[in-house]
Amino acid sequence: MREYKLIQSKRKTISLKIKEDASLEVRAPLQISKKEIDNFINKKESWINKHVKIMKERYDNKKEFKLDYGDSVLVRGNSTFIYPIEGNIAKYEDSSFLIPKKFTPYEIKQIIIELYKLIAKSYIRKRVNFFKEKMNVEPTAIRITSAKTRWGSCSGKNSVNFSWRLIMGDDEIIDYVIVHELAHIKQHNHSSKFWEIVDSILPDYMIRMNKLRILEKKIAEENWD
Repeated sequence: MREYKLIQSKRKTISLKIKEDASLEVRAPLQISKKEIDNFINKKESWINKHVKIMKERYDNKKEFKLDYGDSVLVRGNSTFIYPIEGNIAKYEDSSFLIPKKFTPYEIKQIIIELYKLIAKSYIRKRVNFFKEKMNVEPTAIRITSAKTRWGSCSGKNSVNFSWRLIMGDDEIIDYVIVHELAHIKQHNHSSKFWEIVDSILPDYMIRMNKLRILEKKIAEENWD
């Protein structure tokens, strides 16, 4: 029998989740027996095998992920190279990451992340200010976060938040996420009215959404923690 982590709670159905390390997590109702859970898992074996394989490949890729001088990463959808330089100050300049020669691959990654945050803060704020005028909305705050599972969010108090990872996307993707969150200031849901607002600003938002999904898959195989 396949090993799994069981979480039981006041829920009505059984759900399966393949975690990042390719292990199986099962959520089930309190009253259900282990035999019933095992039978459910057996019936889902082909689905589990398929997704375990996907997650294992992703997990292995993440373990191997590193950045070194001469490598490239994405900034606003463009390949941006990492160059070694003399001195002690790392910077993003002339569409390049310029990193002092003395750092290890792990340290290079951490420096790139900090530079990403600065680039994201500057560019995303500028685009938010552009679209808020166009959409006639006023966010109470604009924040750049380290969120891993959400590109953006809008709080109940109309503060908009964006993951620094968004700056890896091209301008069409970035604008889509910004418009999406600003639209939530008018509609705190995903109703037809919400999508009408998005469509009025970005009629091609479905194309942009699909590009975002492609970016999600790419980043999911890279270790940016």
